[in-house]
Amino acid sequence: MVTSTHYGYFRDALYYLACSEHLAWGYVDQPPLIALLAWLVRHTIGTSLPALLFLPALAGAARIVLTAEFARTLGASRLGCSFAAVLTAVPAVSLVIDHQFAMNALEPLFWTGCAYAILRMIQTQNPKYWLLFGLLAGLGLENKYSIAGFAFCLLAAMLLTSARRYLFSPWLLAGGCVALALFLPNLLWNIQHHWPFLELMHNIHASGRDVVLSPLQFLAQQVLIMQPLAFPFWLAGLAWYLFAKDARAYRVFGWAFVFTILSFLLAHGKNYYSAPVYPLVFAAGGVAVESFLSRIALRSGKPCRLVLKPAFFATPLAGALLLLPVTLPVLSVDSYLRYQSWLPFAIPRSEHSHMAAALPQYYADEFGWNEMVEAASRAYHSLTPEEQGKTAIFGNNYGQAAAIDFFGPRYGLPKAISSHQSYFLWGPRNYTGEIVIVLGGEYRSDSSHFASCEIIPTKENPYALERRPVLLCRGLKQNLQTLWPELKRWD
Repeated sequence: MVTSTHYGYFRDALYYLACSEHLAWGYVDQPPLIALLAWLVRHTIGTSLPALLFLPALAGAARIVLTAEFARTLGASRLGCSFAAVLTAVPAVSLVIDHQFAMNALEPLFWTGCAYAILRMIQTQNPKYWLLFGLLAGLGLENKYSIAGFAFCLLAAMLLTSARRYLFSPWLLAGGCVALALFLPNLLWNIQHHWPFLELMHNIHASGRDVVLSPLQFLAQQVLIMQPLAFPFWLAGLAWYLFAKDARAYRVFGWAFVFTILSFLLAHGKNYYSAPVYPLVFAAGGVAVESFLSRIALRSGKPCRLVLKPAFFATPLAGALLLLPVTLPVLSVDSYLRYQSWLPFAIPRSEHSHMAAALPQYYADEFGWNEMVEAASRAYHSLTPEEQGKTAIFGNNYGQAAAIDFFGPRYGLPKAISSHQSYFLWGPRNYTGEIVIVLGGEYRSDSSHFASCEIIPTKENPYALERRPVLLCRGLKQNLQTLWPELKRWD
């Protein structure tokens, strides 16, 4: 929260705020929960940067507490729970995610919550915990569909272990019904709209947009984004699940972790997709470290444990501090770029379009919006009032359109239109294409569709991910109303 105002508004946060003005049971690229949360935030604490980042920060804090509780339920005492909390607090990817208003901050809560329901089921031998599992899985599906993959890995892991006996219970069906009931509105929305999310995923795969990692690269980036100095400890947690005698009842969580990592590796998922599963091994890491220190105290005496204990806690914390400028905007941009040049590794890029950016995408996408909106405003206000009434502002992607929707009112601009993602479903309104301000266009391709186009001078932000012109175009050669279905862009 201290660094919440240091840079700017993240592209996706602007888009979710735009979605919150079009509340529905689904969107092209995500379920409805994040839009509902955006609506609640907008109508309560506001849309300042601290207001938008409050919920993600709170979710991050809740993740730490939940992981510590998971460790306690596994058998850890205060030391193990505290160490599990530290491990959960320091991953680089978690600090980045907790600093963005997006569904990713909530994802670990739903995943870990589902695993916790299984953990309590095992300990109490009470299959009624399937109801809690179904509740969390259903809510998780309204947040992000990837929880379905984790649930499948968790159930597959149960088949391999003694926990399989809980699969043969009518309470599993009851929990499934709870999950289905919660997910049903979004399911029906997807059916009604002919499965836009599946079409989106197909288009992304076909376009080759994402950087495809080899298995070795994927695993190496797991170590990096989870913070290298924390690696020995969560690896110890995984080993505890799989090999420790007193963890026999909890083998399911070790296998669930392995299956989840393998599924993203084989599917060529982005490196951060697996982040929500790590609280399971962080919790076990706390148990493993506590057990190790207890054995050291018995064999070598308490003084040795007194030395090792602070060293163990200091190691992941030191790693987090060394990487802090990568994960949170604690430096000015110029200072960060100098810091980045000193790093012995390159910051991973998940999409080919991010390669040329000076900053990592999660920073770069917080710059350039005001400059773009200001240029659009100059184009719009150069027109007569009569011309303004029929002028559409068209964003080539949802970020550009959402920036107009968010920053535009202070410049007296109308809401934008776009054919990208859910903006396509919201349509062209009453515009015909007589005058269009095109954001982020390519002059050669866009000018061929209009009678005339002129480039509006724009003060480009050198840190922004996108540096494309703002065009003022007149005389679309085909009516926008009839052309709109052909403009659909889901990628």
